[in-house]
Amino acid sequence: MSEAVLRLFEGFGIEIEYMIVDPEELSVRPIADALLHSVAGAFESEIENGDVAWSNELALHAFELKTNGPAPALRGLAEVFQRNVREINTRLAPLGGMLLPGAAHPWMNPETEFLRWPHEYGEIYATFDRIFGCVGHGWSNLQSVHLNLPFAGDDEFGRLHAAIRVLLPILPALAASSPILDGARTGLMDTRLAVYRTNARRVASVSGHVIPEPVFDIRSYHSQILAPIYRDLEPHDPDGILRHEWVNARGCIARFDRNAIEIRVIDTQECPAADIAIVAAATAVTRGLVEEALSSGAAQRGIPTADLVRILGATTRDAERARIDDPAYLALFGWQGGACTAGALWEGLIERCVARDVLAAPCIGPLETTLSEGCLARRILGRLGERFDRDRLRGIYRELAACLAEGALFRAQPS
Repeated sequence: MSEAVLRLFEGFGIEIEYMIVDPEELSVRPIADALLHSVAGAFESEIENGDVAWSNELALHAFELKTNGPAPALRGLAEVFQRNVREINTRLAPLGGMLLPGAAHPWMNPETEFLRWPHEYGEIYATFDRIFGCVGHGWSNLQSVHLNLPFAGDDEFGRLHAAIRVLLPILPALAASSPILDGARTGLMDTRLAVYRTNARRVASVSGHVIPEPVFDIRSYHSQILAPIYRDLEPHDPDGILRHEWVNARGCIARFDRNAIEIRVIDTQECPAADIAIVAAATAVTRGLVEEALSSGAAQRGIPTADLVRILGATTRDAERARIDDPAYLALFGWQGGACTAGALWEGLIERCVARDVLAAPCIGPLETTLSEGCLARRILGRLGERFDRDRLRGIYRELAACLAEGALFRAQPS
């Protein structure tokens, strides 16, 4: 987000991460620095390309596109990101690479294929690696979408944090896209999120329980979340290299440097249209919660963290088929029909919130595919079948790469 202080829902900061792979074999290609150098003439960590910025990530095969400052609306963003995807693929072609969507590479071996970004900010990445050991799927093989929503002042922060905290557990029901690691089914729809939850276990306060603590004012956030992280990191990082709010690895984090809360539990989808649709759904439901159209702010603040963690675990495993039987949690979304699946809950929320939200409704199209055919992880598994080999897996992910290149949705049945 920019330096200007925006009020609730007056801007949107969106970041989408992709993998760079070999066009033939789809193996990871650690050439993000070469791509940026081909544009900037130097090993820059970020370059601006109009409304979108391109930047590096920790791993040299990962690449990020993000809004160049806050976007005033969601309408048209999918097309903006898609144009940048096409331009990047054009630039990657002579370097022997292309972009691959999805939240995790399906057969990458981090032990042998991970290379760390060595240029600008390299000291930060080296410190992460020294403390946490970044050779592992949780650091070197995960791609996600981050949504930044702004707040102005303490009251807006508290309302927004309460709402997002409630929403986090059901986001994997829409967004899970990582059912394969090491060439095999993992038994989880959102494997990226599962490994993300444990990648900072050496300093457990860094990620906590992924669902943030029930903290609803800025001073308490500093004292109860950030201060313990900094204290626990100090023996490992005496120079304070990581003493910044972005070291917090919860599922949503306060970014006081940009007056925004950043949501981090959304897996990267098959194309920007699908990513922006999920962002729109998250925004519309957050808005409904913040404005107390679905439930009171007091009820949202009162839900126990342990209950939210349990539901997040269920959707991480089963996505839209996860059963939610907590009446207090369901009541936060105005649900009155008893136990239900996360998919059924989302179907009601999309009808009640997304379709009626002027900011989100124009992006609703791809959500209909998710509701009718399942999350992207479910569609991938359905197309793979019960038994598959590397060639079959490569063929499916080659089709996903084509979806990204063309801006098309990946369907449960081949077209």
